[in-house]
Amino acid sequence: MPLNSSLRSGLAFVLLLAAGGATLSSFVDDWPQWRGPRRDGVSTETGLLQRWPAGGPALAWRATGAGEGYSSFAVSAGKLYTLGARQNTEYVMAFDAASGKKLWEVANGRRFSNDRGDGPRATPTIDGGRVYAFGSSGDMTVLDAATGKVVWTQNLLQKFGGSNITWGLSESPLVLEDRILVMPGGRNSAIVALKKTDGSVIWQTQSDTPGYSSAVVHTVGSVRQAIVFTGSRALGLDVNDGRVLWSHTKAANNVANIATPIVRGNHVFLSSDYGTGAALLSLAPAGKGITASEVYFTRDMRNHHASSILIGDHLYGFSSAILTAMRFDTGAVAWRDRSVGKGSMTFADGRLYLFSENGVVGLAEANPAKYVEHGRFTLRTGNLPTWTHPVVSGGRLFLRDQDTLYAYTVASAGAESSLRARR
Repeated sequence: MPLNSSLRSGLAFVLLLAAGGATLSSFVDDWPQWRGPRRDGVSTETGLLQRWPAGGPALAWRATGAGEGYSSFAVSAGKLYTLGARQNTEYVMAFDAASGKKLWEVANGRRFSNDRGDGPRATPTIDGGRVYAFGSSGDMTVLDAATGKVVWTQNLLQKFGGSNITWGLSESPLVLEDRILVMPGGRNSAIVALKKTDGSVIWQTQSDTPGYSSAVVHTVGSVRQAIVFTGSRALGLDVNDGRVLWSHTKAANNVANIATPIVRGNHVFLSSDYGTGAALLSLAPAGKGITASEVYFTRDMRNHHASSILIGDHLYGFSSAILTAMRFDTGAVAWRDRSVGKGSMTFADGRLYLFSENGVVGLAEANPAKYVEHGRFTLRTGNLPTWTHPVVSGGRLFLRDQDTLYAYTVASAGAESSLRARR
């Protein structure tokens, strides 16, 4: 979707549309959930560096204490939220975004162990002064964002009789006005809607194995739907009662469906790797429901752990290990480039912020004509891949390598002075 640079002025509170319909209260440059205010990987910030100096942007701070895990960040009201694990316990944590100082941490169930790296994978969601965290062993915890005080907590695998998936539950919870949508799995409870206030069940539906993907919410006609990518298919669900509106299996694989669905207008883009590919579906109102028809299917965009980002008419995403630009409405490939290597990315102020699984960080244009890079640097990393997705918020680029957090100043000199005065 086109950027609106006027959103970047001042420190006033605003209501940003999240995931095509959820509302989250935040500062204008906050990143209050997985993939940002609208779950599309797009920041509205401006005044950022368009080219990095040799060696990359200035390091604002480096901090340790995040623990094991691949969870990314939610940023809200000057705090950085994530999850991590130590010894046998998983934790929800808050850090000061300006300094990296840990402000609080609260236990969130049992640590998940795995041969691809231990610890949590999901990103917390911040809404209405509360933190909503879904742990890799199924613990759903709601906390006060300022203090970390627990409002309520439940293990959803135990509650719904589900079993964990191979690489641990990885979904970032979708928080709407009065409910939370998550995929715990279990018979007739693949997807559930829980009351935000106490975790009681509003509805539960289907028996799919959970996917590793996070849902988005999108309205077609008069029907507001959650678009969910389970272990076996993508489907649209009426957020009010959980009824299935449509289902699509072709873009799913039998290993791990991870990428977040991408919506624009009456279209949704779905992609997975392991040799599968991507589909663009056209969604149309049909009475009280929605029909889904395939516009195209392509093997030229196979998103693994990172979702594509839609900028203008083009998707930019890692097709397996190759950064690819592809026209959204036709699937035509504009270019491919090895870039920083296989990784993840976010978008802000005309630039793609790229983070490879080997610790290489790059800055490139979102340019459908060709790949143009404007700087890179490399983190010294440990033995595990850097799978935590990058975040740009408040003029800073936030990165994580397991226990270690990094904040780089990516605001231009004038913008950074203004941001410093506001902090």
